Amino acid sequence: MGKFDGVLLASDFDNTILNTEIPRRTGCPIPPISRRNTDALRYFMANGGRFAVATGRALPAFRLFADQIPMNAPAVVCNGGALYDFQTESYLDIMELPEEIRGQGQAVLDRFPTAAVEAYHLDDVIHAVRPNLYTRQHEHVTHAGVEPVSALTDVPVPLVKIMFEDDHEHLTALRDYVLQQAWSENYEIFFSDRTLLEVTRKGASKGAMVARLAQRLGISPAHIYCAGDENNDLSMLTMAAEGFAPANCVETVRNCGATIVADCDHDTLAEIIAILDKRY
Repeated sequence: MGKFDGVLLASDFDNTILNTEIPRRTGCPIPPISRRNTDALRYFMANGGRFAVATGRALPAFRLFADQIPMNAPAVVCNGGALYDFQTESYLDIMELPEEIRGQGQAVLDRFPTAAVEAYHLDDVIHAVRPNLYTRQHEHVTHAGVEPVSALTDVPVPLVKIMFEDDHEHLTALRDYVLQQAWSENYEIFFSDRTLLEVTRKGASKGAMVARLAQRLGISPAHIYCAGDENNDLSMLTMAAEGFAPANCVETVRNCGATIVADCDHDTLAEIIAILDKRY
């Protein structure tokens, strides 16, 4: 029996475990995950805790980093669109987008000519329509290449997520337009960055999938802890027994009631585990 038996910690990856914002904007190399964070995770797991990454990234965009992070629970990928077990190399839970998203998304692209869109599948292929600067920045930090296609309607299904990329003011107008469409009620629509607007199936969120993961593991909601820095993390931060946010988080996260801890350059997870160590 370990002190963390029956405890689940789920954490966002980008700018929570690791600072990828500076590499994305400057093109500099992505730093390694800190030794203090990995040592803390190993301690947490050795004492019975279950740790899962909950990322907006698709599987191919996260796979290259997965070996660097100690994990003993399946990972939430695609912002809650799927649950993936790296031990068995298989998907355990999938929330696919309706096929109609391709035509609906293409109509949005036709109306907003500066926007790009990435389309995420269950395999190792990411497609992009009209890739732009933000697509290339995203490609740099994910180390996952994209295959250009002429239209979203040409992308094969099933899809678990699409992501529009543009300047923030253009994306805000795009989001507002989408929310005016009757079909928008079938989707979750949220910013994961000022230049990234994501669309998943209704009910597919990090919070919902972390809750489903906890149920699979037999973990009580009273012992679920989550960490994240962006708007796409709000669903899990607010459903957790306690949410934690690095000091570099966006204002909406800072105001959601999460406990603010060290920023992503100063071992966010190590500080969270130190807090849990005193609690349990």
